[in-house]
Amino acid sequence: MRVAHFDCFSGISGDMTLAALIDAGVDVEAIRAGLDSLGLPITLVAEKIKRNGFVATQVTIEAPDQEKHRYLPDVEAIIAKGKISPKQKELALAIFLRLAVAEAAVHGQPLEKVHFHEVGALDSIADIVGSAIGLDLLGVERFTSRSVPPGSGSVKCDHGIMPIPTPATAELLKGVPLASAPIKGELVTPTGAAILTTLVSEWTDQPAMTIEHIGCGAGQRDYWEQPNILRLLVGQTASVSTERDTVWVLETNLDDVSPEIIGYCFEELFAAGALDVYTIPIQMKKNRPGVLLSAIASEATIPALETILFRETSTFGIRRYPATRSKLQREAVTVQTPWGPVKAKKGWREGLTVITPEFEDCARVAKEHQIALRDVYRLVQAEK
Repeated sequence: MRVAHFDCFSGISGDMTLAALIDAGVDVEAIRAGLDSLGLPITLVAEKIKRNGFVATQVTIEAPDQEKHRYLPDVEAIIAKGKISPKQKELALAIFLRLAVAEAAVHGQPLEKVHFHEVGALDSIADIVGSAIGLDLLGVERFTSRSVPPGSGSVKCDHGIMPIPTPATAELLKGVPLASAPIKGELVTPTGAAILTTLVSEWTDQPAMTIEHIGCGAGQRDYWEQPNILRLLVGQTASVSTERDTVWVLETNLDDVSPEIIGYCFEELFAAGALDVYTIPIQMKKNRPGVLLSAIASEATIPALETILFRETSTFGIRRYPATRSKLQREAVTVQTPWGPVKAKKGWREGLTVITPEFEDCARVAKEHQIALRDVYRLVQAEK
């Protein structure tokens, strides 16, 4: 499988993405032709420069300043008339829609009334549409990204001086693992955040891949602390039909809680959205036997789960860390047996199929027909 990884250690913006794509080998003339078809007064200039001694491609969009703000339908009309492929149009529209949703959320407006400020300017339209063209021409099936450093400090925009990340960027980065950086300034723009969150299916600092090409896209600013470069790693990974996502592990050590309370805590954690809960016997300080209580959860449920752990166990501390999870592709199925239908889960990847019967259904059948539970399980699992 052909994959690409955003190594955005110095952040990401629209022009950095476009520059990295060109540096990775995407035909710049094909991108120019697509942008020219939009009928806008824009010119794409790509050149090799150095950032802290490292060679990278920098993109500049030459366009006149325009005072008017564009709304989402205006941008959609511009993209619709372009002579670019349906897939490229779809991706460009998806990025702009994600931007519009974020702006609508922070300004409390319906989508059709959201007007784009900086991202509605000609250079930003060129960055997004050009990136959509380049991403399609790259021929990648899957995108990953490292944790994202948004930067720190403040930035001046149309709404005045705002903290970094700006409200729209922060809205776009919900659910994205963030990282710190030594630079004072805006490292992730709304456009960069929208591109990442539209494309990326896994957040990991070390992707499993064989690198074939590396594209380096330079930002407009030059920092002394580190090169202002977006690296795009393009290559191959084993083609297996395994899904991956990122979950969070919450855990705490307990040596003064009764089994009844731990059992009750299990129920509360599952009810609050935990994906799994388990305990492991451990030996604690002063040779006290205890348990390690762990919960696996999505990021959105962390606050609720931590509240339950603090409230029910009286622990003084909870550790948390992200974990990448490989999953079989799955679906709910109904298996027909001589005793009637039985519900089950089917999981699969290349060369492997697993059927897991639902216990409640199997137990019901076993009791109704006075047969061994293991016989029901065996028959259901044989259906592959």
